[in-house]
Amino acid sequence: MPNNSKPSYIGHRERIREKFASAGLDSFLDHETLELLLTYAVARKDTKPIAWALLKKFGSLAAVLDADPAQLTNVPGVGQNTARFLKLIRAVFKKYSFDEVKERVTIRTPQQVLDYCKASLAGRKEECLEVIYLSVRNTVMSTQVVASGLIDRVAVSPRKIVECALAAKASAIILVHNHPSGDATPSQEDINLTQSVIRAAELFGISVHDHIIIGKGAHYSLKANGKI
Repeated sequence: MPNNSKPSYIGHRERIREKFASAGLDSFLDHETLELLLTYAVARKDTKPIAWALLKKFGSLAAVLDADPAQLTNVPGVGQNTARFLKLIRAVFKKYSFDEVKERVTIRTPQQVLDYCKASLAGRKEECLEVIYLSVRNTVMSTQVVASGLIDRVAVSPRKIVECALAAKASAIILVHNHPSGDATPSQEDINLTQSVIRAAELFGISVHDHIIIGKGAHYSLKANGKI
């Protein structure tokens, strides 16, 4: 007699999707969130062991989403399509965070743009300097990565930053960059660069509201800490 019973993971997929539909992600643990995501990328497999394997390798849900596709595909059960799907989730989160920031009427504190900064730069393997361009009413107009690699006054000059701000017709800017080492404490070079940008921007009537440094699970605002 043929066995028409469904594989056990089919029922689990249905239950975890129903749990999300009824209560959202608030009660989900990291492995459950990954399991749910993987049900939309992995066909005909139990996603629970794959989710656990990803967390074991990378340590957290955020680290999984930040991982390179090549690293992801080293995990059993994760193919290229699944790796691309996870990177898509990360990219959508970045876009969503930026759109949320753009919806705000005004930007007055570092905390208001912090979610976007983390979404944009946290987890990057190389140092990047991004500039957030603000209108005269402090609404977000656009953002731009102006340098990547080693961030100092050789890699990116204050003049270049000001030229980019003028091209964007910005009245004010917020500088954001990451420390791949994880320590968000600014170096003396970070402080010197910021002060040079402030002096250059003042000549054209552009304000520098802040310089935010993103580390691993931490951030540092030069303005809030009296460095500018």
